[in-house]
Amino acid sequence: MSGDNRRFGFWNPAPTRHSALEDAQGIATGSMVAALGLTLIGSAGLVASGVAGVAFILHYLTGYSFGLYYIVLNMPFYALSLSRLGKAFTIKTFLAICLTSLITEIQPRYLKIETLDPVWAALLAGVLLGFGLLALYRHRASLGGLGILAVYLQDRFGIRAGLVQLGFDLVVLAAAFAVAAPYIVLCSVIGAIVLNLFLTINHRADRYIAM
Repeated sequence: MSGDNRRFGFWNPAPTRHSALEDAQGIATGSMVAALGLTLIGSAGLVASGVAGVAFILHYLTGYSFGLYYIVLNMPFYALSLSRLGKAFTIKTFLAICLTSLITEIQPRYLKIETLDPVWAALLAGVLLGFGLLALYRHRASLGGLGILAVYLQDRFGIRAGLVQLGFDLVVLAAAFAVAAPYIVLCSVIGAIVLNLFLTINHRADRYIAM
């Protein structure tokens, strides 16, 4: 039994490095799951957390593409990522952002949502974004913006990534009152809490040591 555990990676005390193929599937899967969460947010008229929340606010105000705003708003954070977290992390994060933005833009063509309760949308989106980000974090990538900063602060100072994002998210969600009704903002807050609690509980370097 112990031999099977070691072979499949359970209770393995030594860190193992992901292969390029494993990174590719992790980034693709994480981006797809996160894009589904963002689609639910957009369909319910909610506001996401972090840079995605700013992108949604601009999208609602101007009508221009969410995906385009999301890519552009993340650009300033690549310098921090490159200097602090390395070339590999930056490249994988850039690919994850582009893929997530692309899927979010084209997904409404293939997924039609006729009825969606804002509270349920917030709960589902929070969980889906949590799973998507967790997959990306475990392959040394993120969805950019505050995610880059959160991962850096966790690696450098040991501050939980979920707690870092929660603080910034409260600021972004406060700005959401400019484009959404209080009830919608409240639902958005619920989604942000679910997302960040999910990451705080599950994203721990002492529990997952593959690289």
